[in-house]
Parts: sequence; C-alpha cells; structure tokens
Amino acid sequence: MKRNNTYQNLKLILLGIALISATLACSKKNEGSLQKEKKPNFLFCIADDASWQHFGAYGCNWVETPGFDRVANSGILFTRAYTPNAKCAPSRACILTGRNSWQLEEAANHSPNFPAKFKTYVEALGAQGYWVGSTGKGWAPGNPGKVDGKRRELAGKKFNTHKLEAPTNGISPNDYAQNFSQFLKERPEGEPFCFWYGGFEPHRPYDFESGEELGGMSKSGVDKIPEFWPDVDTIRSDMLDYAFEIEYFDSHLKRMLEKLDEIGELENTIVFVTADNGMPFPRIKGQVYEYSNHLPLAVMWPKGIKNPGRRVDDFVNFIDFAPTILELAGVKEEQSGMQPITGKSLSELFYSEKEGSVSTKRDFVLVGKERHDVGRPDDQGYPVRGIIKGDYLYLRNFKTGRWPAGNPETGYLNCDGSPTKTYILDTRRKKGQLEFWEMNFGKRPSEELYNITNDPFCMDNLAENEEFQELKSGLEIEMKQRLTEQGDPRILGNGDVFDNYPYAGAVHNFYNRYMNGEKIPADWVNDSDFDTYLLTPQNK
Repeated sequence: MKRNNTYQNLKLILLGIALISATLACSKKNEGSLQKEKKPNFLFCIADDASWQHFGAYGCNWVETPGFDRVANSGILFTRAYTPNAKCAPSRACILTGRNSWQLEEAANHSPNFPAKFKTYVEALGAQGYWVGSTGKGWAPGNPGKVDGKRRELAGKKFNTHKLEAPTNGISPNDYAQNFSQFLKERPEGEPFCFWYGGFEPHRPYDFESGEELGGMSKSGVDKIPEFWPDVDTIRSDMLDYAFEIEYFDSHLKRMLEKLDEIGELENTIVFVTADNGMPFPRIKGQVYEYSNHLPLAVMWPKGIKNPGRRVDDFVNFIDFAPTILELAGVKEEQSGMQPITGKSLSELFYSEKEGSVSTKRDFVLVGKERHDVGRPDDQGYPVRGIIKGDYLYLRNFKTGRWPAGNPETGYLNCDGSPTKTYILDTRRKKGQLEFWEMNFGKRPSEELYNITNDPFCMDNLAENEEFQELKSGLEIEMKQRLTEQGDPRILGNGDVFDNYPYAGAVHNFYNRYMNGEKIPADWVNDSDFDTYLLTPQNK
C-alpha cells in the first residue's frame, strides 16, 4: 500500500514537471513570436496635380490606371478625400505634419521657408528605427531648411540615381520604380520601411498631343468637360496629354506593387495612393472648389484592412495620414517629437467591415489658402477659408479686391500656362466673350455656397439665395468656431502675417519689379501676351 502511494506521488511529480516544461516552452515560443512580429511598412504614393475623377476605380473609362485600381480593389477606395490647401507645398506640408496649412506658419504658403519647429512623420519614423527614403518630388517647392548643417529631407533620403528614357520632354527621366528597388536593396535587414514615391507627373509642361500620338487616346473618348471651359478640340487634346502622364505615374506604381509581391513584403505594407491637388488647369489647381481639393485616395494593407474592396464615403482629410502612420507604426504622438496633430487616424476605417458611411464623426472638412504663386502687388496672397459638410461647400473670400488667379498684368500666375488657359484668354480677347474668362480668372464675391452633389463644377452660387440663408449661416458659424479652436491667424484678426512671410522662390516681388519696368527673364513669363508661365525647377 505504501509502495503504491509512493508510486502515485512520483507519477504526479513527473506530470507536474512535464506541465511546467510545456508551459515554459509555450511561453518561450510565444515570446519569440512576439519578438518576430513585424511592424508594418509604408509606401506613400503621390501624383503631382491629378483630379480624383481620372482614375479607373472611380469609373473613368478613358484613363487606364491598373496600379491604382489594384490598390482600390485590394483595400479601400475613398470617395471623399480632401486636401486642406490645393497647391503643392502647403498640401504636402499638411500630409507630412498632420496639421492644417493655417496651423503651419510660413508653410501655409507656396514656396516658403519650412519652419524648423514642424517635424514630419517621416523624420519621426526615421528616429524610431524605420528605414526611410523617397524618390521624385518630396515636399516642394520651397526651402526645407537645415538640421546640423545638412538640408532637411522632409519626405526621406533621396533615391534618384536610376534614370530612363522618358517618353516625352515633359516627363521626368527618374526611374521611380527602380529607385524604390534600390531603396529596398539598401535596407538594413529586418528594419521596417517608410518610402515616399512622389511622381512629377502629371505636372506641366506636356508635349502637345502626346496623349493621342503616344498614348493612342481619342479626343472623343473624354466623357466629361468641366462646364467652366468651352468644349473644343484644343481643350480635349490638353486633357489627353494630362491623362497620358497619369498613366505614366500609375505604371511606376504598378511596378512597385509587383516588386513588393516578389519579395514577399506586400502583405505587410500599407500603400497609400493620392495626389497633392487637382489637375493643372484653370479654376482647379490653386483654387478652392470641388475639383481643386477633392482628390483620389486608395489604401491597401492585405494584413490589416478588413473586407477589402470597399468604398468608404466618410470625409477624409490629408491631415489624417500622419496620425494614421504613427499609430500603426506603434509611435505615440508624444514620442514623435512632432507638434500637436490635428488630424485623426484612419485605423477605425481600416478595421471596420462597413461600406459607405462608417463613422458619424467624419462629417466635414475644412479648406482654404493663403499665398500661392506670386504675381500680385507686394506678393500678396488670395486668402480663402471654407467648410465642406454634407452636400455643401461654403467659401469665404477675405480680399475680394484681389485677383483670385493672380493679376492680369503678370499673367494670372496662380494658373499654370497651358493650351486651355491660352484658349480661354484668347476667347475673351478675340471673340468678345467674357463668360469663360469670368469663371476662370474674374474676381469673386465675399461668399460662395455650392451644392457639390448636384453641382460639382460649382457653377451656381447659392450664397445670396434666400432659401439657403440659414444653411449658409450655420456653415459659416461652424467654420469660424473650428478655425478659432485651431488658432487660425486669419480668423483671429492677424491674417496679414501670411502676406509678410518671405517667399523662397525665384520670382520674389515679381509684380512690383515688372510694373517698375524691370526686364523680366523669358523663363518667368511670356512677355508678349502674358498667357504662358514656364515653370522653373524652383517652382515645380
């Protein structure tokens, strides 16, 4: 009997040892798994001057974008993504900092000196163990400043060594996709990465009729001409040249996705694809209308996005990118060294399985601008603030005595030179028709209100319509309240500070110098009729 008890006790002891060993082994295995859990990678792809309607996933059948469409079909297609400021430098500053342009001091303007106090999410991730880099156009134009005597790389170290033979003179010879491969090749083993693909396309200039001659496109295929332009062959051809460059941007995106697939990194890479502002045509780029600020956005993350292939209708703001990336990288805002972020992470939209409207909190965006390209007396800007909520866009123009696209004397320089611009100006001069000129270049009232669902071209200003006074008043009050909370100098009575920040571009005080009789270099403006502004590298 005593021997049986001893035997039973021994069995229990051995069983306990086995259980403890198994538990320890399991714990060690789990610990190893956690250690090997990889942080997500980030690939941020941004076209230069592309409107949201001109990507296949949105139903466009005359521009082919298989790269963008793959991202949308494998992730989320956002139908209401907006930049706060529809010009290159301020729009990109909003992306990188998570703050609205009017919260960025000099960086609210185009071609500024970037304030040293504003750290970017790329710099923050680089300091937290991410391998960061970029190719093409990062934050520009302007002076990014220096850190420890070295030029700041706001979007990451440049990888621009690989070149190719571009199909047109207007397309960059940068082999973006090959430079991305070089970035991946140089990545330290095991490090997560954050890469910025900044295509120069479809920024002007274009080779005229390249869309037809090289892209095999047809003018009759363009299914919609904005109502604020005449429907003529010159403008249709200009749109095809623009579309040809969108397709070129997309071809490099497609190659980058294939590279990630090839090396087994696509599953854990969050891919964002968007553009910095609307197409480089009159009344769009640099203005504050629906076609100016409403931009393409598709995001894929095979490992994280639920129910891929969804369309989400929530309002999404460019200031939401930085907090999204920081959160998913596991970097707390207080660790980042960045100024307080205004945007809100998109992760709730990634993890939801819902389509359409997902979050009731995402029901508006704020938009606006200050100084863009020069060409007004004393380098003045054209200050605007606005709010988009529901179906309506409300705008407040603060300096209605100024020209919204720049002064006529210096060529309406906040509108890129183009066949479309020239045609509209020629229509006014040669045919005595003011309608299209007024819509694209004329002065504006202090308030504008548009139903952007029924009137996406913003043709019917409802601001003076009695039926909409209560709605207009409510939007104005909400806009001012939110801007006051954000410390906007324009709303707080110190808006002139934006005009007094120095301009970092090559054409400082252009209007005054021209009007004082100074000879203007030919690459600044066409001195014969002021229709064409040829962009210098500093202005791109």
